[in-house]
Amino acid sequence: MPTLSIEPLGQAIEVRSGQTILDACLRAGIWLPHACGHGLCGTCKVDVLEGEVSLGDASAFALMDFERDEGKALACTCTLLGDVTIEADIDEDPDAQLIPVSDFIGTVTAVEDLTHDVKGITLALPPPGMHFQPGQYVNLEIPGVTGPRPFSIANAPGEGDKVWLQVRRVPDGAATGWLHTELRPGQQLRLSGPYGQFFVRKSRGGPLLFLAGGTGVSSPRSMILDLIEEGYDQPITLIHGVRTQADLYGQQEFAELAARHANFRYVPALSQEPDGSAWAGERGFVHDVAQRLFGGGFAGLTAYLCGPPPMIEACLRTLMQGRLFEKHIFTERFLTAQDGAAKRSPVFRKV
Repeated sequence: MPTLSIEPLGQAIEVRSGQTILDACLRAGIWLPHACGHGLCGTCKVDVLEGEVSLGDASAFALMDFERDEGKALACTCTLLGDVTIEADIDEDPDAQLIPVSDFIGTVTAVEDLTHDVKGITLALPPPGMHFQPGQYVNLEIPGVTGPRPFSIANAPGEGDKVWLQVRRVPDGAATGWLHTELRPGQQLRLSGPYGQFFVRKSRGGPLLFLAGGTGVSSPRSMILDLIEEGYDQPITLIHGVRTQADLYGQQEFAELAARHANFRYVPALSQEPDGSAWAGERGFVHDVAQRLFGGGFAGLTAYLCGPPPMIEACLRTLMQGRLFEKHIFTERFLTAQDGAAKRSPVFRKV
């Protein structure tokens, strides 16, 4: 098998025939920056210093002609034609756990209705289960659907013998449509993981703010459960935004968690709840509610944002106006096929 050398890490790994650089690195526990995984966004761009590669199905917009001439490649589509040395823009994070990606066959043990369009799906994993950091996700293979689909892990790592997924049915979505209508307990599904760099930077300490939209609350749930289990004693605030009461789930669990732990505050927020309803909680979008709760000032916090791109962008602008900047904000965008490729925020350079 050809050898891939990764600079500036100085590490070398073997790569299977037809295996992409990104997949080989992740399965060796080496994290490379990436987002879409399909050659569309350019986040995983690397420099080929030595050796020959096949660029694969890289988009002409994500990898332009002059970049190809300069020896650049997209790790998610690029395969080796021999021994190769690359240089990647790798930021080493002291809180990152280097967990190799592995393949699993999960057995469905529960499919439950969380709302009218959100299912809770539990997959039991064979021993020893999956080691993951709260906030990471899995890629799930779905029968009859081309390509895996990413879903955040909603349970805490202490329950690593299973993964719990919160799946919203996307209109006209083949993958989520199948999961909602065809999936039954006892069936088996293939998945791989863990993936992602969305995790709590615990070494920073200090108060934490989680802003979630819809099923974007899945990652914060895993993160918060883990923090509380470890005895984290700094203030933790979760603001979970949905449209109406019919779209809200997990309310009782989070409310009970807040009642037991004085440092945890849970704030559900409804953006389209009809006037005159019995709802006595917060109304408005997540960023508006956050601005009211914190008086427009966010300095000193570390913020974790998870949800659809419009919600992320609105929250970024609000946090920036409140004196919280890039190094204190971490994001995970929930993208569907209709959203297209993942894009960096126009507000910040890295998020």
